[in-house]
Formats: sequence, C-alpha cells, structure tokens
Amino acid sequence: MTKKIFTPQEANKRLPLVKQIVEDILSKGRKLKALGLLEPTSSVRAESQALIDDIETLMLELQELGCSFKDWNFEIGLVDFPALIDEKEVLLCWRSDERSVEWYHGFDDGYIGRKKIPQHLLQ
Repeated sequence: MTKKIFTPQEANKRLPLVKQIVEDILSKGRKLKALGLLEPTSSVRAESQALIDDIETLMLELQELGCSFKDWNFEIGLVDFPALIDEKEVLLCWRSDERSVEWYHGFDDGYIGRKKIPQHLLQ
C-alpha cells in the first residue's frame, strides 16, 4: 500500500471525519482507563475487551484514511498526517482541541517539536 502524502488542505478536508473517529477513540479510551481502576471481574474483562476491539477498529479507520492516532493516554487526541514541507518528509500534527491542521513536526521531533505550517502552504 502506498503511503498517502497530505497537503494541509487535504488534511483539513478530512478533519470532520477524523474528528468524529478521534472523539470515539477518546471516549472509549477513557472508559477503558476507568475500568482499569476496578477489580478485574469477568464482566469488567469482557467490557474492557469490547472497548479495546472498538478502539482498534477506529484506529484502523484512521490508518485507512492515511493518518495515525498518537495519544495512548487518551487525553488530547493527537493525529499525524504524512506530508512534505520544503521537500522533507514531515508529519502534519493535529490535536482534537484545534480547529484545523496548522502544525507539523519531523519524524524524530515528536509533538514537542511542533512548528507552524508556513502560511503560504495553508492557503
């Protein structure tokens, strides 16, 4: 399968669907974390497995769109979109509390290395 390379406009066009998937992942992830605090009864184990299965399915949906979920704590809903900026492979980086994709980082920089996408690429 060929890796999808996004422009900022393409990533932003996909955001409505990505946002819904991420909201579902965060909701199910938070429920899963809450269950982890309880005694592991058989019903809790069954519910946990169902949530894990649902989360895996939702993450596959994101992968099929060409992006990937990066928030394993289920707190801020990070999603990366492969892209090219200045002829370098980078990741456009979106948080679920942001209105649009406006940031990017290198593969080794991670979230802490986010930089604003150059304005001319956002138009």
